[in-house]
Amino acid sequence: MRTHREVERKYEADPGADLPKLPGVVAGPHHETLDATYYDTADLRLIKGGLTLRRREGGDDEGWHLKVPVGQDTRDEIHLPLNGKNKPPKEFADLTLGYTLGAELLPVARIQTERTRWEIHGAELTDDHVTASKPDAATSGVKTMVWREIEVEGDPDALDKAEKPLRSAGFRRSQLPSKLARVLRTKSARVEPGRTAGMVVLAYVTAQVEKIKYYDILVRQDVDDSVHQLRVAIRRLRSALRVYRKVLPSGELDVELQWLGRQLSPARDLEVQSERLTELVSQLPAELVVGPVQARLTRHFGPEQANARKGVLRTLRSKRYLRLLDELATLVGTEPSTKKAGRKAKKELPKHIDRAEAKVGARLDIGEIHRARKAAKRLRYGLEVAVPALGEPADKARKRAKAFTKQAGEYQDSVVAQPLLRTLGLQAHAAGENGFTFGLLHARQEANAEQARRALRWG
Repeated sequence: MRTHREVERKYEADPGADLPKLPGVVAGPHHETLDATYYDTADLRLIKGGLTLRRREGGDDEGWHLKVPVGQDTRDEIHLPLNGKNKPPKEFADLTLGYTLGAELLPVARIQTERTRWEIHGAELTDDHVTASKPDAATSGVKTMVWREIEVEGDPDALDKAEKPLRSAGFRRSQLPSKLARVLRTKSARVEPGRTAGMVVLAYVTAQVEKIKYYDILVRQDVDDSVHQLRVAIRRLRSALRVYRKVLPSGELDVELQWLGRQLSPARDLEVQSERLTELVSQLPAELVVGPVQARLTRHFGPEQANARKGVLRTLRSKRYLRLLDELATLVGTEPSTKKAGRKAKKELPKHIDRAEAKVGARLDIGEIHRARKAAKRLRYGLEVAVPALGEPADKARKRAKAFTKQAGEYQDSVVAQPLLRTLGLQAHAAGENGFTFGLLHARQEANAEQARRALRWG
């Protein structure tokens, strides 16, 4: 598989409209005929999540393409070569499992394009005359659509330069992210916050569920930091559901989200400690790095991280995980109906925030730093939920909670590093190596933990 990041803008074009003079034409026009079959589940789970999966013939990039939204005007396009089959490759079936939940991928539309293409400085502009067909349930036949659109793909500066003459010539930015979205006309999963407590919480929860599915794809591709980001989305979701459990009841979902977080924990913890110890060693003067210290770190963490990744993938392919995603889809697809959900967000949300905040101080007062940190994270994300309704005061409180969790995190990471450094030192000694550097780092982490503990303040 290879991945290409696509930054692209689409424009509505009348059939007979003339293109304006384009700035900086380097080559063209080139003519291509493209024939693409798009695949999705029967209830269109991919396109509703912003993804498109197609098998395309023609052009210089024919093959199987999976497009995943990244941000405004931006998508990652993952390529696989044509395999002589009309069934999506197993690799793409696995990558999209968090969206399809194992449902069969079927042909949902065919889009044929007569394309004229120009290369301009920093971008490519295409003039597409499109014919699309899809099954028509009302007539048991086929519904056909014909239209014209302009696409400009390249770096953002080049896109900005091309936009002015296009707009001046009457071309309008398309509100649809893809050709398939025009054909199928599905609604986005996004929920607007609204004014009631229930809708504010639901909007945040929906966004986190979408992030879980997005980072699921990145984890399956082994993208750097993806396990971390997936865990953050899970933590945000779980925090929102716990802080506002009386606004948006979620049944047993908290237990299942806790299970999922724990399944991902070994991979992330190893990543954190590997990066931390590698950085600590790199900061030491050369004369204090005695023996093959970095090589020992690599030998220790390499196999551990490989095994942890296998565990992560087993989790993401498990029936329990897919069942959890299905339950989350039901949750975000149901409008909150509790009495508290119907109240104004500005009046209702602060009550739940106050209860969450009280737990941070209570944990810290009895010396439970790790539990105080977890309570502060819960508060931070609870405040994040409320920012659209409560504005700057909630955002300031969120930043304060974030600063505390960072400080408490430094303490926790230093504590966790100590037994690991002791083990590495003993292993080095047993192998006939000098364990001095590991002992030195152990002492420094012990001192660092104490310093971080003394610096902790709340309220």
